[in-house]
Amino acid sequence: MLIKLHKNATTTPATREAIQKATGSDYEVARQFGVSRDTVRKWRKRDTVQDGSHTAHRLQTTLNAGQEELVIYLRTQLLLPLDDLLAVIREFIEPDMSRSALDRLLRRRGHSRLPVPQKPEGQVKPFKAYEPGYVHMDVKYLPQMADEQARRYVFVAIDRATRWVFIAIKSHKTAAAARSFLNALSKAAPFKIHTLLTDNGKEFTDRLFGQRAKDASGEHEFDMLCQALDIEHRLTKPRTPQTNGMVERFNGRLEQVLRTHHFNSAEDLEKTLHRYVWLYNQ
Repeated sequence: MLIKLHKNATTTPATREAIQKATGSDYEVARQFGVSRDTVRKWRKRDTVQDGSHTAHRLQTTLNAGQEELVIYLRTQLLLPLDDLLAVIREFIEPDMSRSALDRLLRRRGHSRLPVPQKPEGQVKPFKAYEPGYVHMDVKYLPQMADEQARRYVFVAIDRATRWVFIAIKSHKTAAAARSFLNALSKAAPFKIHTLLTDNGKEFTDRLFGQRAKDASGEHEFDMLCQALDIEHRLTKPRTPQTNGMVERFNGRLEQVLRTHHFNSAEDLEKTLHRYVWLYNQ
C-alpha cells in the first residue's frame, strides 16, 4: 500500500507505532527516538499512525448565496468602505466574517474598489446640493412575530442632503401614529426640518383622488403639526412612488435585513432595525 507522508513529517508510521507502544515517559521516549516531546505526546494521543488531512476543515464559503447578494447590495448601494461593511456584516449577517474573506468576496464579485462618483451632467441640482432639512417620510409593514397579535409598522424618515435616517416602530398606521413619529423626528433630527415629502396615505393627508377627489384641507392632524413646527408638507403625485424614491430605496435595505435575519421576538426585530439605522448613520 502506498503511504503518503506529510512533507514536514519527522517520523514514519513504524516509528509512530513504536512510540505509541513505548512505556517510558514522554521525555525518555523522545530521547529514544530522537524527536520532540510534543511529537511523542501527539502520537500517543492518536489511535492511528497516518497523517491527518491538512485540507481546511471548512471548505464552504462563509456566506450563502443570498447573504452574498445582500453584501454586494450594501456595497453598491451604501458605498461602504471595507471596514465599515465588515462591521455591518458582523452585526447583522455573519458574526465570524473575517476581513480577508470579505476582501476576497468583493474581489471575486468585481467590487473590490468603490466607484468614483460621477459629476452630474447639465444643470440638474443633485440632492446633496440641498441644505439639510428636506426630509422624505414613508411607512413600511413589518412581518408579524410569533409573540405578536398583529403586525406592526416602521415609520422611516431620511434627509435628502445628509442621508441621515430616523425610524420608529408603531402598532398602527394612523394619523396619530404619524403625528407621534413627526414629533419624535423633529426632536431627534440634528438639523431644522423645513420640508417634508410624504405619499398620500390617510395617515399623512386628507387629500383624495378619483370620484371623491379633493385637495388637502390643511386640517388633517399631521398637517396641523407640520404647521406648528413651521414645516412645509409636500405630497407626491398619485401612483408615482418613484417621487419618494430615496426613502423607498432605504426601505429596500430594511427589507434585505428582514429577509436575511432570524428574529426571536418582536423586541429582537425592533432592536435589530435600530442597530442597523445606528450603523447606517455613522
